[in-house]
Order: sequence, then structure tokens, then C-alpha cells
Amino acid sequence: MRTAYQYKLRPNKEQIATIEMWLELLRRQYNYRLGERFSWWSENRCPINACPLVMPIPQLRENPNYYSQKRNLVNTKDKFSGYKLIHSQVLQDCIKRVKLAFDRWFKVDKNGHKLGKPRFKGKERYRSFTYPQIKQNCIEENQINLPKIGKVKLIQHRPIPEGFIIKTVTISRKADGYYVTLSLEDKSVPDLTTEVEPTLKNTLGIDMGEKEFLVKSEGESVPIPQYYRKSQQRLKTRQKRLYRKKKGSKRWLKAILAVAKRHKKVADKRKDFHLKTANKLLSKADVIAQENLNIKGLAKTRLSKSMNDAGWSQFLSILTVKAGNAGQKTIAVNHKNTSQDCSNCGEKVPKELNIRTHSCRHCGTVIDRDFAQHDLGNAAINIKNRTVGHSVLKARGSRCNGRATKREARTIVLA
Repeated sequence: MRTAYQYKLRPNKEQIATIEMWLELLRRQYNYRLGERFSWWSENRCPINACPLVMPIPQLRENPNYYSQKRNLVNTKDKFSGYKLIHSQVLQDCIKRVKLAFDRWFKVDKNGHKLGKPRFKGKERYRSFTYPQIKQNCIEENQINLPKIGKVKLIQHRPIPEGFIIKTVTISRKADGYYVTLSLEDKSVPDLTTEVEPTLKNTLGIDMGEKEFLVKSEGESVPIPQYYRKSQQRLKTRQKRLYRKKKGSKRWLKAILAVAKRHKKVADKRKDFHLKTANKLLSKADVIAQENLNIKGLAKTRLSKSMNDAGWSQFLSILTVKAGNAGQKTIAVNHKNTSQDCSNCGEKVPKELNIRTHSCRHCGTVIDRDFAQHDLGNAAINIKNRTVGHSVLKARGSRCNGRATKREARTIVLA
């Protein structure tokens, strides 16, 4: 089993200067190595539809791959003495990042779309470096011993679990300071399987919404905290102060940091809310069912601010990871007609978007369309029923078959 713990660092002035110098030199090295790959790619390719019949053949250059660029680090240290101060494995990890970014460019995602071309890192855009290996006794009381940096004070708010060993250490710079991320592994702890069969008892359906963050099939609702909208006025004030400063000045840099801190505070509050909500859901059921929504598509509509403020994508990702670590499961079902279909009899009741109450003429059920204001949410119950294959769906299918049989009989009688 593998996990990660993050702690905040409290480096002194000398250590901060060292970390900043490393980040700047690594940024330049990243850009140089990426430029080498771009140069080779542009000089050694020829479009099929634009290839001339007669052209001189240039001398082919060796493809700058991961190993050749790592070997060339020796020449870099000879030319620029500053790179001798950086740990050798940290430099090699920078070359690895270039390789991953360049290789990712030619791959396609699960939808068959190509990913974007890697970009050069601008100033302050290279924010982390990694030690691929480190001693297991690097943490002593409230300090961590980082090679070539020294012992740095850290706030260890939770102890490392027994039996886990430290695989990698990543130092990252954020708006409010520096953090260390420890990648931990314990091979004796097996990865939990998610072979859980959904039933009516162990399944909980949730319906994501705009007025409520989510509605459970049990009838409870979780309100949207709207952290970004609540902090909009403070962000507006700090953005105005930033706009009045001269670009590149010290006061301009301080104003940028103030805006970044406010955005980070909003993001931290939202993530904390997502983690706590996911824990509450997983404590009530073994299987969590949600709609298979096109969140990227919805985020491009006029509801983009509300969608991004709620953070649906981050929440569903956290919920899936936590469920997998706990041996539980999340299932995404088809979202079509979850609000239109009756959760009691399965009859489809068409209604406009402004009609928020579901009223079925077939069985007489009157229930809220999406939200649990009066009773159970109709959409959340439908999501749960679709996950477990409830008899309501089968009954609807049998009714449709019965109606078809009656129509056939009437046709025969009339004939």
C-alpha cells in the first residue's frame, strides 16, 4: 500500500535562499532540456504533405533522450558551478520531468484526444523538486534532514504509521510557505479490493445539484458552502490594490502574494469540506452511486462560477480514492431522466426545468424533483435504483410490454 503525508516546513533565511536558488536553477535546466528536444524534433521531421522532391539531407543529430541528457549533466556542472550545489538525484529528477512532459505530448487520452504541447516554465512557475531517495531516519523529532540543505523544522501534525518507509521526498513552494510531501509505502499492507455487490441495504445514491451540494437517497441534503462567493469582496479589494501597483515592483510582488494567499485559503476550505463530506458518506454505505455527469462540459456554460465554486470534480475524485482505500466502491450511472422518471413506479413524467416538484399521475406520488425539502429526493432515489437494478425498472419494462400486447390485441379485434 502506498500513501502520502504532507507537512508544513519552517525554514530559516539561509535555507529559504538555498531552496529558491535550487528552484531557479532547476527551472532553467528544465527549459534548456525541453528546448533541446523541441529543436531535435523540428529539425528531424518532415510533413508528408509538404515534402519537396529535391532537398539536401542534413546531418542527423542524436535524439536527446533521458539517458543522454542525464549524462550531459556533468558538462553542465563544469560550465555552471551553481549546479554543483544541487543534489545530483534532484537534478536527475528534473530530466525525468522533461521526459514525462515530452512523451505525454504524443500520447492520447481515454477519449482519443491529443494532449497539449509542453510549455517552458516562466519565472516562479517551477515550484517543487524531489529527492527520489532519502535515508529512513531523516526525520528527528520536529526536524527533517534534507541533503545539501540541512535540518529544516517541520510541523508534524500527525505521526508516520508504523511499518511504512519513506520512498520519495518532495519540497514544494506555495503561497503561504513551503511544504514537504512524503511518499510512504508498506508492502505488507495489501491493497483493498472493491468487490462489493450493490444492494438496497449497502447502497447510497447521491444527486449533485446547484441549490444543494448533494442530496442523499435517504432524504438528507448537504448545503453548498460557496467559499469563493463569500470571499469575492475581499478578493476584489486585493485585486484593485494589485492593479494600482507598478508591474515588477516590490509592492506589486507583495500584492500578488496577498491575492494568492486568499485564493489558497478558499481552495483549502473547499478541499476540507470535500474530505469531511466524503468521510460521512462512506461511513453510511459501502457503495456510493452518483450520476455520470459531463462536468467539463457543464463548467463551460453560464453556470461555470457555481460549478467551480462547488468543486464537483474534486469531490468525486476524493470520494473515489477514499472508497478504494477503504475497500468500498463508487458507481457512476447514466444521468438521463433521473429527475423525469418516477422513483415509485418508474413511469416517465415529463416536466420543464422550472417545475421543481415531481407529481406522478400513474401512482399519485408527490415528491420534490431533486432536493430533499419535503421528502426524499426523486433523482437520488432513481440513481440508487439504477445502481442496484431495482424492481421498479423491471416493472416499468413489463408495463411497456403489456401495453404493446394490448395494442396488438386491439389491432386483431379491429381486423
